Amino acid sequence: MRIRKAHLAAAAGALALVTGLTAPASAAAPVHTVQQDAPSVYGSAAYLMDASSGKELFSKNADDRLPIASVTKMMTAYVVLKTAKPTDVVQVKREDVQYAEDGGGTTADLRPGDRLTVGELLYGLMLPSGADAAHALARTYGPGVGGFVGKMNATARELGMNDTEYVNADGLPKRGGDGYSTARDQSMLAAKAVQVPLIKEVAGTRYHSLDATSEHRSYSWRNTNKLLGTPGAIGLKTGFTRAAGFTLAFAGEKRGHTLVGALLGESDSSRRFDTAEALLSWGAARESA
Repeated sequence: MRIRKAHLAAAAGALALVTGLTAPASAAAPVHTVQQDAPSVYGSAAYLMDASSGKELFSKNADDRLPIASVTKMMTAYVVLKTAKPTDVVQVKREDVQYAEDGGGTTADLRPGDRLTVGELLYGLMLPSGADAAHALARTYGPGVGGFVGKMNATARELGMNDTEYVNADGLPKRGGDGYSTARDQSMLAAKAVQVPLIKEVAGTRYHSLDATSEHRSYSWRNTNKLLGTPGAIGLKTGFTRAAGFTLAFAGEKRGHTLVGALLGESDSSRRFDTAEALLSWGAARESA
């Protein structure tokens, strides 16, 4: 069910929290209309903003609460790096692998007993969208998955993401109800995520491999994000479930501006990347005009 925000003014203050900048007076009551010259957006909801200023560039049903699927893992990475060092080591357990298998989620094909650094697990989390990697990280840094989800929701509140509720660290459907968020909230998180160097690096990596060591077997991961390769594209995270449709949190650096956005409820997998590319180019042109 879609639920509209009651107070649009709260969004402007939330954007200021995300960017660390004070929004201009005109942003206090943003106009939530699609510009006539904007690219066509076929998904249920979308949002585009300038990450530096917090300026809204495009909005379509941006405050509708919707499932976001594996875009959830963007918050997982962000919360992990609030406390963990990239060099910290996590041991994969059978329950991590079993969780992904039982839930029918995409995996990083982790092997129980392998010991991987947090930095390497983030590649397994973000590139192939490994639910096993998400479970291993959440279990370790909750401590416990439930504790970690609590941290995710607390962080969402800290960032002003008041229309977001996480129920797990991976975005898989959960008995009793999926979590939800909005295109606006996920764009706000994206603006913070691209400020974390390791998240930005991982999200922008198309392919990553690990040689076998005494600690772990070899791994090869390819990014599911087909936006990469587009000039200036950073990433950030793809997602899909039947309930959520195809989802995407994206970012790009164009014409001296860092733009971030989110697309939710798209019915065509490839079209979400084309739409994101078009929005980034369109938004950059507007900001540079």
